[in-house]
Amino acid sequence: MIRVLLADDQPLVRAGLRVLLGGEDDIEVIGEAANGTEAVTLARTSRPDVVMMDVLMPGVDGVEATRRISADPALTGVRVLVLTTFDLDEYVFAALRAGASGFVVKDAEPAELLYAVRVVARGESLLAPQVTRRMIDDFVARQQRPADPARAAGLARLTEREREVLVLVGLGLNNDEIAERLYISPATARTHVSRLIGKLDVRDRIQLVVLAYQCGLIEPG
Repeated sequence: MIRVLLADDQPLVRAGLRVLLGGEDDIEVIGEAANGTEAVTLARTSRPDVVMMDVLMPGVDGVEATRRISADPALTGVRVLVLTTFDLDEYVFAALRAGASGFVVKDAEPAELLYAVRVVARGESLLAPQVTRRMIDDFVARQQRPADPARAAGLARLTEREREVLVLVGLGLNNDEIAERLYISPATARTHVSRLIGKLDVRDRIQLVVLAYQCGLIEPG
């Protein structure tokens, strides 16, 4: 059962999401929050698998709430799925940098939203290639610090296949697309990505993307 916490300041939105998610046999809504402070508190007490996080909320917004959840060692298994009105805005990228595992627009089809919840719940990230490109462009523009030396050194421990997978992750491909490109099964692609996350000591797929660019495996542009 996938346990979901809803965080949105609009009661009508939360009600609609509760009805949609609650109608699925494998999803359970375990709580609702009207702002970021409540979302963090409930995440710590109820330990959901996924927090569906609106970005624009009064007080502590969804970006800061995502940052607090991602930074809490006790909430390592909690994934944040950002809810946004616009698919490409500054709040989405801020939330991704803060540790969100992906995003979904509020006017998405019900099937898309359910798919997003399931993808994020199993530890994967939900990023379209164009979003990856925008995120990397933003990353480069801000001239963030180079990769941690320990993580960069971890590249030397990767197999040739793992390096290939890392490059494809950096280009924004999902597991099915990686499998097709490398002539392997989706399950094998997923295993490679999981091993990369462990070997390189990163939280999720999004951090793998950034690391691929930081270490020069992919050139911006």
